[in-house]
Amino acid sequence: MRLSLLLCLLTALTCACAVSSPGASSSQGLRGQSALNSPDLALTLPPYSEVHANWKQRLDQPYVYVDWVGSYTKIGDALASADRLMRDQGLEPSGPPFALYYDDPGVVQTAVLRSRACFPMERSVIPKGELKYDELESTTVVYAFVAGPYPEVPRSYPGLFQYMRSLSWTEDGPIRETYLVDPGSVSDWNQLLTEVQIPAAMR
Repeated sequence: MRLSLLLCLLTALTCACAVSSPGASSSQGLRGQSALNSPDLALTLPPYSEVHANWKQRLDQPYVYVDWVGSYTKIGDALASADRLMRDQGLEPSGPPFALYYDDPGVVQTAVLRSRACFPMERSVIPKGELKYDELESTTVVYAFVAGPYPEVPRSYPGLFQYMRSLSWTEDGPIRETYLVDPGSVSDWNQLLTEVQIPAAMR
């Protein structure tokens, strides 16, 4: 998946937290979202002309998810569905929701794009029905903390890929976007924060 994600994801996630405006009530929003107290990188700010990136070893992460096949702009609906299923099954997330994007919209037709709407778990669980379980394996990732409206986050991707190229690394897995702040808790969309991770491997 490459920079063509910019076009496909710019309008994604506008309804991911089931709110319509900054500061709206978050009582019906997605669970697990809260402001990050101390990011270990400077924030990447709009208009994303300068991206503050680094790399780290991501730890194993158990998670539950709902598969989504189709336009990435509908991932917010899939996150809401996963949240409902978790509530119905009495499952509590261990952190903020995230999405995994597997395909390049510039290569794969929109109708068959693959993504997952995910919630992290403290340990392995056995969900039912459409809710499934998997584990992200520990791996090296390039990452950044991106401030601003969630649909604008992919504008930071060119800087992340540029940093990856500077290390002579290549993309090696689905892009992960973790949505750290509930839109209902802020007075301005620019207070939202996303951690973007791109798995990387040596060329």
